[in-house]
Amino acid sequence: MTRTTIVAAAFVLAASTAMAGEHFGRESIEKSGYQGPETCEECHPGTAKAFLDTVHWKHESKVTNVDGIDPKKPYGMKNRIYVMCNGNDIVNNLKEIPKSPETGKTKFSGCNTCHPGNHLSDVGSTGPEAEKAIDCLVCHSSDYDFSKRKPYKDEQGRIVMGQDRSTKAALAIGKPSVKNCMVCHEAAGGGYVVKRGFSFTKDTDVHAAKGMVCVDCHKAKHHKIPTGLDPNNWANDGVRISCADASCHGDKPHKDADLNRHIAKIACQTCHIPRTGGAFAKDFTVWTQTADKFYEPTTLKKEANETTPVYAWYNGTVANTPHFIGPKGSRKDGKSKIMPFKIFQGKAFYNAKSGELLSMDFAPPMASGDTRGGVESAARTLGLKNPEQVAKSAVPGWQTIYFGSNHLVTKGKALSCANCHAPNGVLNFKNLGYSDKEIVRLTTPELYLKQLVEKQKEEW
Repeated sequence: MTRTTIVAAAFVLAASTAMAGEHFGRESIEKSGYQGPETCEECHPGTAKAFLDTVHWKHESKVTNVDGIDPKKPYGMKNRIYVMCNGNDIVNNLKEIPKSPETGKTKFSGCNTCHPGNHLSDVGSTGPEAEKAIDCLVCHSSDYDFSKRKPYKDEQGRIVMGQDRSTKAALAIGKPSVKNCMVCHEAAGGGYVVKRGFSFTKDTDVHAAKGMVCVDCHKAKHHKIPTGLDPNNWANDGVRISCADASCHGDKPHKDADLNRHIAKIACQTCHIPRTGGAFAKDFTVWTQTADKFYEPTTLKKEANETTPVYAWYNGTVANTPHFIGPKGSRKDGKSKIMPFKIFQGKAFYNAKSGELLSMDFAPPMASGDTRGGVESAARTLGLKNPEQVAKSAVPGWQTIYFGSNHLVTKGKALSCANCHAPNGVLNFKNLGYSDKEIVRLTTPELYLKQLVEKQKEEW
């Protein structure tokens, strides 16, 4: 009998006797230690190979709902250029940046530092070595030592992303915790709540207050993670999630029939996510020196729950131009719902001739503030003709991006009737396509007075 068969058989027995939450491979790990994915494969054969076909590993997928791109080609963090990041895994692969002229020190930087591999087998890699490089525990261990997950140079001078493959971490294996997910997703875009502008705690989200974790909603199948629709978030595993899924809230989540009628045109997020946060402006043409004498893009940011969203119709398709990325839809297309969005505006360099947004290699500006040097380096990496001239003639410009608001869910502070239907309500009915006559009808207390008075009596 092979070791794999023995462990598999042990699982059948352990499943009926082990304490809730105890991993059935514990005895094997205690005896033989943790050897990486091959240890996991003893009980989960084929999982490593399957994981290589997910967005978390590839950082790209085919995208069919965005204007101006080829639906037959993959897009994502690997190759996309937009002004939240102004770079990607190709031009900002994990590397050692030039030494600071002031301190003589250097550091590692790269957009793919959150990639769950060892960097030797990098974004999108395949084959046996890539399978061995997967960092299973960074997502699945509740006792992972994140101080070990940092880049270093090996004896051959190659840059390697470290991993915690200790027996201690492996013995704490289980369903991904909030920390496992948020260590990357909370820090995306260059720092804490910069990109998405949300934290997931009992104080900021009703789901967290109930003890839920990210994967309770984002339930993976073969490590393919379901996601919601977001004009900014292109790459996906082909699996979608919404509040109205049958396993969650359904299409009649309220006891009040009037509220349930709104669901046909109003997304759940509109009422239940009244605030957002994160960066609302970045300037990649001027970098600011930080305390360590390195440089970062000049950024304006607010904390979670500090920003009021803007509301627009969204049917799941995306307008995409060099100066605008945002929701498409209207009240008349039969598919759209009113949804909340965080507006972000970024300044970067554009090609003087084509008008296309240019990417930036962060190494030169991070070391010395030389932003055009970063454009030249990126142009050279991407194979553009005359990269020096491209950088020299580049012109600065702004791009506006609508980020979907899908977290920071509240029940107690959800919008009420008056928040939307009072004359000074949060919804701009004019911009949403309503006529003056309709607006008069939609902004009268006649719609909600009786209901709110009754609720007021209950509170007394």
